[in-house]
Amino acid sequence: MQAPSVGGIMLPRGNGATVRLSRGASLTDFAEKINANPASLVQVMLNLGEMVTATQSVSDETLQLLADEMNYVVEIVSPEEEDRELLESFDIDFGENEGGEEMLVARPPVVTVMGHVDHGKTRLLDAIRKTNVIAGEAGGITQHIGAYQVATEVNDEERRITFIDTPGHEAFTAMRARGAKSTDIAILVVAANDGVMPQTIEALNHAKAADVPIVVAVNKIDVEGADPTKVRGQLTEFGLVAEEYGGDTMFVDISAREGLNIDQLLEAVVLTADASLDLRANAEQDAQGIAIEAHLDRGRGAVATVLVQRGTLRVGETMVVGDAYGRVRAMLDDKGNHVEEAGPSTPVLVLGLTNVPGAGDNFLVVDEDRTARQIAEKRAARERNAAFAKRTRRVSLEDLDKVLKAGEVQQLNLIIKGDASGSVEALESSLLQLDVGEEVDIRVLHRGVGAVTESDINLASGSDAIVIGFNVRAEGRATQMADREGVDVRYYSVIYQAIEEIEAALKGMLKPEYEEVELGTAEIREIFRSSKLGNIAGVLIRSGEVKRNTKARLVRDGKVIAEDLNIQGLRRFKDDVTEIREGFEGGINLGNFNDIKIDDVIATYEMREKPRG
Repeated sequence: MQAPSVGGIMLPRGNGATVRLSRGASLTDFAEKINANPASLVQVMLNLGEMVTATQSVSDETLQLLADEMNYVVEIVSPEEEDRELLESFDIDFGENEGGEEMLVARPPVVTVMGHVDHGKTRLLDAIRKTNVIAGEAGGITQHIGAYQVATEVNDEERRITFIDTPGHEAFTAMRARGAKSTDIAILVVAANDGVMPQTIEALNHAKAADVPIVVAVNKIDVEGADPTKVRGQLTEFGLVAEEYGGDTMFVDISAREGLNIDQLLEAVVLTADASLDLRANAEQDAQGIAIEAHLDRGRGAVATVLVQRGTLRVGETMVVGDAYGRVRAMLDDKGNHVEEAGPSTPVLVLGLTNVPGAGDNFLVVDEDRTARQIAEKRAARERNAAFAKRTRRVSLEDLDKVLKAGEVQQLNLIIKGDASGSVEALESSLLQLDVGEEVDIRVLHRGVGAVTESDINLASGSDAIVIGFNVRAEGRATQMADREGVDVRYYSVIYQAIEEIEAALKGMLKPEYEEVELGTAEIREIFRSSKLGNIAGVLIRSGEVKRNTKARLVRDGKVIAEDLNIQGLRRFKDDVTEIREGFEGGINLGNFNDIKIDDVIATYEMREKPRG
């Protein structure tokens, strides 16, 4: 049955039928699902005011718009679901079926250490490695692979624990965002002299959201002013009640610096795991698990630290990790020793991958190299399409006026980060009081104290927000991430300047500011006459460098004789060149301007946009 024509084009009517499409699908993908001509869908989009090619990856909103117009219901398949369907097409079952009860064997708990900066996370991990039997060999740890295994004795039985040693909560969050359950237990480190801090609460919320049991390590009990009891009281407010207060959370008072009570902490982890979790896995099946971290090694190529979650990984097997694949050439443990196989809950460094996977990517072992390559290529194509569809131009203060006029934005979203809570609150309240008419609202999505972080950029990217840093800068990889995602980050040290710029942007008055930058000066030593080109100045470059097609002014006896000249020609001996550096001689042609004398100075400059803030 045909639909009424859309802009003169006859198309199938959807009648509310559901079309399943992956993120970043093209109009051609849509057309295939409904047996239509892709060119006709391009025409429909033109009629709707959007210029889209048939093979271009488009956003979820665009697909939704097209579906509504044609009376279809579009269902965007999540990456996890799409991956499951992809693996099912190869008859691979990821993480669902581990065989019967008789196939399951006990595995060590996997632990992540979290907490506020400077509360001793790194020192605690070092202390655990030093006091541990496995790590106590000559030479100690020779290879940092982001995860390691330790042993402790509980009730006269040796028990192993795997620690994931990742910077901050990044990998933990990245893995959770992809639906991967990487951690069984979280150790929350709190300094006895500082107590609960903002990042402590953040770490606690991450652990609670991941639904993992928590063991609290009260560190720095040897420091003056330490009050472990106060820490227990503070954490009670957040639902962590110590066993001695009738709760079910184990608190252990430790000193990572002095190595005090480290064994008791490890014992608490094992007891918590036994009480709260059933940690068993099938060691006989093909290995499956998660990538903890990966990088490009100059001598070894792409290397990844993987955590085997079920099955046993062996050297020589073919594996797929995210959109990377390869045959396992070698495996190393955390001490740099070569190992032939790794069972459940064992972290190993894997060599032999085609490229670097991402933190949190799932890995699985497959029978054939060809299958691995096909899975990896399909995953890479899916990621690429989703990235193309997402790559929209973010709002910046400069183009806000244009976007407002086009009716694309009714509110300006802001994220404010500052050096102190007082100044952040003052800036927020001043901005919210700006009177810019009824067309646009200012909305503060998030405010906080501290540097601009990657999670701030993530939030800004997902909600078209502008980030304001007041007396703080971006940390770590946040700057590169902002550039990559097209997020506008503004830095200010004067509160009024921030208010004025936002107000000016909302009123459409913010124009780029330019400043003049001197490039170089040239002293005229000789003048050559040319019937074709006019006067040519034989010069010695006194400072900087002179470039062709840049602006110039002529200075005679310290006075500017001519402005807004152009370096039209530049020669060294008989060759045309693009630039001449300080200390070299050459010839300069100023176009139609011929009023030059010996000893005149040609000063060249360019106008550069001045960064604000």
